[in-house]
Amino acid sequence: MNTEYRKALPGTALDYFDARAAVDAIKPGAYATLPYTSRVLAENLVRRCHPTTLTASLTQLIERKRDLDFPWFPARVVCHDILGQTALVDLAGLRDAIADMGGDPAQVNPVVPVQLIVDHSLAVECGGYDPDAFSKNRAIEDRRNEDRFHFINWTKQAFKNVEVIPPGNGIMHQINLERMSPVIQTLNGVAFPDTLVGTDSHTPHVDALGVVAIGVGGLEAENVMLGRASWMRLPDIIGVELSGRPQPGITATDVVLALTEYLRQQKVVGAYLEFYGEGARALTLGDRATISNMAPEYGATAAMFSIDQQTIDYLRLTGREDQQVQLVETFARHTGLWADSLVTAEYERVLRFDLSSVVRNMAGPSNPHARVATADLAAKGIAAPWEETPGEMPDGAVIIAAITSCTNTSNPRNVIAAGLLARNANRLGLTRKPWVKSSLAPGSKTVALYLDEAGLTDELEQLGFGIVAFACTTCNGMSGALDPLIQQEIIDRDLYATAVLSGNRNFDGRIHPYAKQAFLASPPLVVAYAIAGTIRFDIEKDVLGLGPNGEEIHLKDLWPSDAEIDQVVKASVKPEQFRQVYIPMFAIHEDTGPKVAPLYDWRPMSTYIRRPPYWEGALAGERTLRGMRPLAVLPDNITTDHLSPSNAIMLDSAAGEYLDKMGLPEEDFNSYATHRGDHLTAQRATFANPKLFNEMVVENGKVKQGSYARIEPEGQVTRMWEAIETYMARKQPLIIIAGADYGQGSSRDWAAKGVRLAGVEVIVAEGFERIHRTNLVGMGVLPLEFKPGTNRLTLGIDGSETYDVIGTRTPGATLTLIIQRKNGERVEVPVTCRLDTGEEVLIYEAGGVLQRFAQDFLESSAVA
Repeated sequence: MNTEYRKALPGTALDYFDARAAVDAIKPGAYATLPYTSRVLAENLVRRCHPTTLTASLTQLIERKRDLDFPWFPARVVCHDILGQTALVDLAGLRDAIADMGGDPAQVNPVVPVQLIVDHSLAVECGGYDPDAFSKNRAIEDRRNEDRFHFINWTKQAFKNVEVIPPGNGIMHQINLERMSPVIQTLNGVAFPDTLVGTDSHTPHVDALGVVAIGVGGLEAENVMLGRASWMRLPDIIGVELSGRPQPGITATDVVLALTEYLRQQKVVGAYLEFYGEGARALTLGDRATISNMAPEYGATAAMFSIDQQTIDYLRLTGREDQQVQLVETFARHTGLWADSLVTAEYERVLRFDLSSVVRNMAGPSNPHARVATADLAAKGIAAPWEETPGEMPDGAVIIAAITSCTNTSNPRNVIAAGLLARNANRLGLTRKPWVKSSLAPGSKTVALYLDEAGLTDELEQLGFGIVAFACTTCNGMSGALDPLIQQEIIDRDLYATAVLSGNRNFDGRIHPYAKQAFLASPPLVVAYAIAGTIRFDIEKDVLGLGPNGEEIHLKDLWPSDAEIDQVVKASVKPEQFRQVYIPMFAIHEDTGPKVAPLYDWRPMSTYIRRPPYWEGALAGERTLRGMRPLAVLPDNITTDHLSPSNAIMLDSAAGEYLDKMGLPEEDFNSYATHRGDHLTAQRATFANPKLFNEMVVENGKVKQGSYARIEPEGQVTRMWEAIETYMARKQPLIIIAGADYGQGSSRDWAAKGVRLAGVEVIVAEGFERIHRTNLVGMGVLPLEFKPGTNRLTLGIDGSETYDVIGTRTPGATLTLIIQRKNGERVEVPVTCRLDTGEEVLIYEAGGVLQRFAQDFLESSAVA
């Protein structure tokens, strides 16, 4: 702690650490040029960095250098139940390992506060047209997840610094935005900026509040939980100047889909973005949150807005205490985090985007950045003409229409707009089509309160959009089962069926096994498509139905005006609603029950929770980096959904067959995501996505789609799991060869755990998404990057080769990939070592995050 910079914060009884003084002592006037992110990082360094390295670390920020690692200490960790649970399973396994090695397991605890919200495990088995949908879905969730919830309840008692929000209360990001983030923290008489990591890629949601919050994999989160610094090099900080204002009738969803397309084109992968300008100032906090939430969809690590009056107004609207709101404003104004203080900030790159250019948009059919204007649906071939046959579903049938996800339900304007459109449709006698499974799953219970206040709950329910949950649901692939008759018709007719949702992800195979493609849209558009019933519909021009007098009804006849939306929001969304929801939710309850044992009593027949295997078997052995065979040769844009899907488990899948053998009834197979605490189930999900293209598997001259592999040297094509089992039995080290943007999507640690358990030692790709790369390092998998101009195609790789990697592993070093072809030819290819920091090298060499911590823990215990 650098106490010389600790000073009194004017107008308060608190102190703060003066980052401006520390920076300007190195270079006078430098603080005024720093971007918002750098100012927050500088404060963290001044408060937490060792005095001997402070000047060198701050110099990286001042001179925009990237040749030195510096520490970042996030104030807290936020988890959802899937990745949070697997992280805690790992810590429980770490306790076992420590005990086996003679250490005290009770001493293994999170050092920083950990907040776990159970929000990812509810499936929409009952749609929003069932008045009891919420209670029925919750009962099913509790029954299916009893093993998981038993373990989570144990962690709440067994570990220090773990707070659990039970199921049925909302989505982690929306709760974080509306309540958990104080924006400015206080501890031991010191005020400082709230910072956090979250085990979900959409953690940047609260960047809208001016909080530096990034998504990380479970393994990186475990590192932070255990009190270790998150080592980094100065990120690429890009300014995004927003001008203009959205046109009438344009929602925040339309804006973010346009920005997602634009920012992907501008190649911002891994960057920290800072939005500013007249356009940013005019956006409500809800609009900003929609933009920040979708940072992973345009590839950014963070999407920051600085603190201003919109921030203060939002904190008051959401029921924060007056003293806290005043602290946020005082601290921000005094330390240069207030928006007006950022006008002198300098960026290495500035992008400009005109909000007035945005039109009504959707995204699809399989990527969030694949924007299509609704006016262009016909021209793009999406709204192709179709003939309706009475008694049959149409081509392009919308089988799922879901208002879901914190991305949009944290923005009252979006939800109110959907309710008003539903009201207008009801008045004109329109109904949803009978094959549409519709649902409303807000990320917060406050949504239900303000919809009631606005008189719109009944209007949404009448169209089938009753509340089915306060959870992620369809956005996370938990869309539940279809009506059996509808499912059978899709199968019998091989029907092109689709989903329309207000979520953030629409990757192939994610939303539902029988929805061949999915489209992202604003909440009011989701309602409109439930009425249309097919994606083969020009939503701007075609007739949605006939009114009471036979008049044609179009979308423009239903769409509410901006003035009406704003009026209803102002009258209906109130601070007392947020207090009513959150004060009891976060009330401190003294635990008077019996104390639990420090070691978890693993249930031997559980398919949800199992002692992790990271200290035994193949994972305890040496990685040779020699004689590796390819498990897969993959194209660009491989997502973590390809690597480890999260959707429903089908009976004919490898995981389904295993669960069936374990005696689990098919109706309770649940999702891949919920079983990630049991490695025996979860590893059977590795590359199990039916939309996978493994270029090693060719049929009739084309790459065969599906979860397939080719066992070498025999050349036998099998399902992926059978290939993995074969190679595991042979103790065959494996490698994966891939294209660009490998590992984009969710911050899913099992996307790395699955390949490591299969025996994969190395992945060579043209580029990696940040979170997945860190997860690979955390599991002891070596990420290597082809040099520009070299890839699997230029090298003529077909999967019959064997591979070695030689060279000294240091950050950014050039190593040599040796390719031994089947014909005896030997090729040496220079590749870049993507162990990016000295800390990552140490983690990799130890075998992974947990192994590294165990070594350090036992060494420190021995010294003590």
